[in-house]
Amino acid sequence: MSNKRKRYILQEEEIPHYWYNIQADMVNKPLPPLHPGTKEALKPEDMYPIFAKELCHQELNQTDAWIEIPEEVREMYKYYRSTPLVRAYGLEKALGTPAHIYFKNESVSPIGSHKLNSALAQAYYCKEEGVTNITTETGAGQWGAALSYAAKVFGLEAAVYQVKISYEQKPYRRSIMQTFGAQVTASPSMSTRAGKNILTAHPNYQGSLGTAISEAIELAQVTPNCKYTLGSVLSHVTLHQTIIGLEAEKQMEMAGEYPDVVIGCFGGGSNFGGISFPFMRHNILEGKKTRFIAAEPASCPKLTRGKFQYDFGDEAGYTPLLPMFTLGHNFSPAHIHAGGLRYHGAGVIVSQLLKDNLMEAVDIQQLESFEAGCLFAQAEGIIPAPESCHAIASAIREANKCKETGEEQVILFNLSGHGLIDMVSYDKYLAGDLVNYALSDEDIQQNLDKIGDLSK
Repeated sequence: MSNKRKRYILQEEEIPHYWYNIQADMVNKPLPPLHPGTKEALKPEDMYPIFAKELCHQELNQTDAWIEIPEEVREMYKYYRSTPLVRAYGLEKALGTPAHIYFKNESVSPIGSHKLNSALAQAYYCKEEGVTNITTETGAGQWGAALSYAAKVFGLEAAVYQVKISYEQKPYRRSIMQTFGAQVTASPSMSTRAGKNILTAHPNYQGSLGTAISEAIELAQVTPNCKYTLGSVLSHVTLHQTIIGLEAEKQMEMAGEYPDVVIGCFGGGSNFGGISFPFMRHNILEGKKTRFIAAEPASCPKLTRGKFQYDFGDEAGYTPLLPMFTLGHNFSPAHIHAGGLRYHGAGVIVSQLLKDNLMEAVDIQQLESFEAGCLFAQAEGIIPAPESCHAIASAIREANKCKETGEEQVILFNLSGHGLIDMVSYDKYLAGDLVNYALSDEDIQQNLDKIGDLSK
């Protein structure tokens, strides 16, 4: 065992200086987001009231493949980057597979997940613009925790709307946000018009990311010198996350291998895009044949069973209309423990890539995901976040296929976060209290019929 290298880490000076913008290399660019009022293609200035200006330009940039990472952000990245690329010898042995399994360990960041990669960038651009307050939403709380810390780093005040079911299921994430100085509100709340409307119609509603986004955007619009930030779905967030794949590329080179399959769990697309897009550019530009798999929960299957159409990114209809695979912005997901994946739509880049067959999607039932998480914990010593368990389950499926065929494939997945603050969900799994959720095609179609064609 002694000659087998376990972890690959880059020196600080080797941390990438640029993020990768896959839009520049895509043959079929994503369709433009539409202004919800005029139904015209969105311009950067249309988004200025909500986001920092630089982020608005990054969002719609389809020409520059490389965007420089500001020095102040790179300095903060040094606190935890590079994250290790790890060869999962323990998992390979447990599965008896000839596959070589690697994972990028994003759980080593100060807040325990990949979310900080974009939180630092967004807080920096807000600070540069002279903004003093930022708002956001969070599901499981990993994004809220990341933004709370990033806000503190750049001297900003943060207000976070946390989905009510997660606020109650995961009290320690709330404590983490408050430790970093953020104000945290369970969503839906009575503090916004959007929240009041939803609670009036559904008094016991447990919330969704769509609702929390509506509340955070509304607060940003009525608060002086305030901007909204978000943790996934939009293209600029995925851009910042490409630091993951760009490091992994260098680290795989150190390991003398190149992935046949790259896997990420899927909520809105930032961690999947972050690990995948840097490798996908070689498929687009050089004809490499790597497969890319987005692993989503079976209870919220927008990629595998949703419809490609224009839809709102939030419940109240405050966001631009996005061309995406969606279950409908009014979709109310089951209360699974992977709170960060309970989102109705997919980012526009991933939606276009899926349409063009440049990637695949699989859906994973809740029980399979926790079974995979427990096996990984026992084999590798890291208890993964419930979200990350979906990527692990997908990697295990691929490794088992290799066992059947005898193929020695190289599998790379993103361990997007640890589950040390998610032990309540493991308790429930171990006690046999978790269930799989069935979602009928009728339910999905009914939901989409309700919203109709929003682009007209």
